[in-house]
Amino acid sequence: MDKVQSFIEKYGLSAKSVNTDEILSLFRAEMKKGLKGASSLAMIATYVSTDAEIKKGESVIVLDAGGTNFRTCLVTFDDNKNPIISDFQKTGMPGVKEEVSAKQFFSILADNVERLIDKSDRIGFCFSYAAEILENHDGIPLMFSKEIKAPEVVGMPIGENLLKELASRGYDVKNKKVSIVNDTVATLLAAKAAYPENASGYIGFILGTGTNTAYAEKTCNIEKINKPGEDRQIINVESGCLKISLGELDDAYMATTKDPDSYHLEKKISGAYLGGFAALVIEKAIEDGVLSASFAEKYRAIEKINTTRMSHYLEMPHNMEYDLVRCVEGNEDDASALYEIIKNIIERAAKLTAINLTAAVLESGAGTEPRYPVVINADGTTFYKTEFLEFYTRLYLDEILAKANKRYYKIVNMDNSPTIGAAIAGLAL
Repeated sequence: MDKVQSFIEKYGLSAKSVNTDEILSLFRAEMKKGLKGASSLAMIATYVSTDAEIKKGESVIVLDAGGTNFRTCLVTFDDNKNPIISDFQKTGMPGVKEEVSAKQFFSILADNVERLIDKSDRIGFCFSYAAEILENHDGIPLMFSKEIKAPEVVGMPIGENLLKELASRGYDVKNKKVSIVNDTVATLLAAKAAYPENASGYIGFILGTGTNTAYAEKTCNIEKINKPGEDRQIINVESGCLKISLGELDDAYMATTKDPDSYHLEKKISGAYLGGFAALVIEKAIEDGVLSASFAEKYRAIEKINTTRMSHYLEMPHNMEYDLVRCVEGNEDDASALYEIIKNIIERAAKLTAINLTAAVLESGAGTEPRYPVVINADGTTFYKTEFLEFYTRLYLDEILAKANKRYYKIVNMDNSPTIGAAIAGLAL
């Protein structure tokens, strides 16, 4: 185990290797810079207030473009402001399997909207990628993360081009309005709707295929849009873009990904990348003799691991149905070494996640009073399903946010948060 720990420390794989003060200071500095202009964090103004009203009895078309799936449905809020979701459909996100042109991209979106288009003049579109939001609430993609391949769509207003495609099919769209919101913005709005009282602020957080964060900022502090006022609007941080380097293996893995100089933090903590990074680390552990030659032979015969399968090894390390368990069969040194390596990668991701959330809470100014905590609506299967990730995130939040920075918080997990938030944004037009 000494050899394993030396390997972990040498390549900066442990949570201990993450300098909390240094990365938290960097995070907050980049957030402040992003409100003014150039930064590794886009800090996108959304023109969406946390006070967006829920309109009872009105229906809104909701589109949700996530990491790998594209969902469409109709949402109506009842007299108690509870959302009723109907006519739900799910299909693959265009650009996941192969590159698509702009025409193909908007055609696929329109194919899935046609059945709903006459049911409302309002469309709330949860668009889970970096996009500049315009004052009319349309959005222009800045880049695609999560390995989506649709380069022609970058720079094209999403709502405008979707409505153009629908108009070309004979639909009357002159009264249609589209509100583009990021999934973290939608998640924040959903939390505000569910917890309207006794909270001092709200954070929207996603940790699934990718990762991102949203919080509310005073409009007067957003210098790059030059709009005075003490009101607040939601900021899409694009927190996965924070530019950090933790070691040579991290840098080597970054070089294997699409857009290797982008989404540094996302590629260290999110579901699309944790498994790939672990695979590279395991290969290095084999090369350095931390894992045996017999393990190497078995390991290289299985399918390349992903985040789910690395998590399975920690969940049930004796379950022979799992291929990683079979790889260490009969060699307790390999079994323990593999466990420690994967566990450290996940714990490190959890500490980075806690630093991310701490930065958002501190910049929001919320959570200073114990009876009025900041509500963090955390969404995403990677956060909740990856073994130890939620556990260690909470542990480090208690250490960094609560004890070191004296902030009070409450983590909630709401079903259908992106859908509900996008519906609220759509109805607010």
